Amino acid sequence: MAVAHDGARQPSLVLDAGTGIRHVTDLCAGEAFRGTVLLSHLHWDHTQGLPFFAAGDRPDARVVVGVPAQGDGVGPVELFARAMSPPHFPIDPTGLRGDWAFEWVDPGWRTFEGFEVLALEVPHKGGRTFGYRVSDGRSTLAYIPDHGPLACGPGDDGLGELHRAALDLCAAADLVIHDAQHTAEELPARAHFGHSAAEYAVRLAETAGARHVLLFHHDPNRTDEAMDAMATRFSARSVLVSTAVEGDVYPV
Repeated sequence: MAVAHDGARQPSLVLDAGTGIRHVTDLCAGEAFRGTVLLSHLHWDHTQGLPFFAAGDRPDARVVVGVPAQGDGVGPVELFARAMSPPHFPIDPTGLRGDWAFEWVDPGWRTFEGFEVLALEVPHKGGRTFGYRVSDGRSTLAYIPDHGPLACGPGDDGLGELHRAALDLCAAADLVIHDAQHTAEELPARAHFGHSAAEYAVRLAETAGARHVLLFHHDPNRTDEAMDAMATRFSARSVLVSTAVEGDVYPV
């Protein structure tokens, strides 16, 4: 997910670094990336695109990688190198070209690339996970790509608790980008995956007073037709609901 200021020539903030980060190179239009990549967590599908990010892997690039603080005494470069180093990969993070820095991110407010960013921990199986709230002072987006709210309790509808961190991240947001890997019908058999039902994402956005929710982190076996049907299913809700499509642009 790439974020740019109005009128900017290229994005300066990227949320997560799965294989889709390769396409941010196209958005940089031949120039080096100079900005920040914030990771929600360290699962492979959110990190393994980083060494293939061509606009960042060049001598004139400047990249800060924000990693959720783990509190285990291991530094962020060493932690990242557990998955990116020989024999699993030809280089470790220090082999990337340009000016790279890996730093911890703690819960709370910080400024990244001129954006005010709130990081809050959300439940997701298998490691510390953050959701992010990003604002330029005029508009706000909430990004919660992996979220297992059942860990906080069943909630009123059995799909998961509308807990404080999720509500704070989404409060009155212009756009909520939220995990919707399952449907309510699928969730009982798959709750141990640590993801959300689409119905939960919509209810969260409505309760938080958001304007638009973008269903994200689709089940990889779900077809485009099924995704279209899912969006139609929510057409009568009080919040605008759509499904994320690779390459789409969402003015906020």
